Amino acid sequence: MRPKKVILCVDENEQELSILKFLLTTHGYKVVSAITGQEAIGVFSGLQVDLVLASYGIPQMNGGQLVDRLKRIAPHVPMILLGDAQAASQIHVADAMVARKNCSPIELLERIKVMSARKRGPRKGAVRLAPVTELAAAS
Repeated sequence: MRPKKVILCVDENEQELSILKFLLTTHGYKVVSAITGQEAIGVFSGLQVDLVLASYGIPQMNGGQLVDRLKRIAPHVPMILLGDAQAASQIHVADAMVARKNCSPIELLERIKVMSARKRGPRKGAVRLAPVTELAAAS
């Protein structure tokens, strides 16, 4: 059995957070939640997280600022920003932007499935190609 993917959900609204948590756990994900940006940074630093799902309107810092900080810690972790038109200006920091009003739970699950399945780095058993400078020195 494959280990469950760990998703960090950050949302200021506890009701929406519990709905997200229920949706994701019933589809086989392990969910860790946070309400503030500082709490999310603490959780992210202490755990092996496979994906971050952050709301734009969290307290202390907005979701774009949080994603920017988390990307500095672990740039390989995919991050999805949940928001509205105001959050669209922060899309450059996140790997994906999902509009809350226009996205069904099925679409969100599909996006999470695709983003969390992304391979990072070289595949196992892949032959690493030498950089061009090494090739020039060898000849």
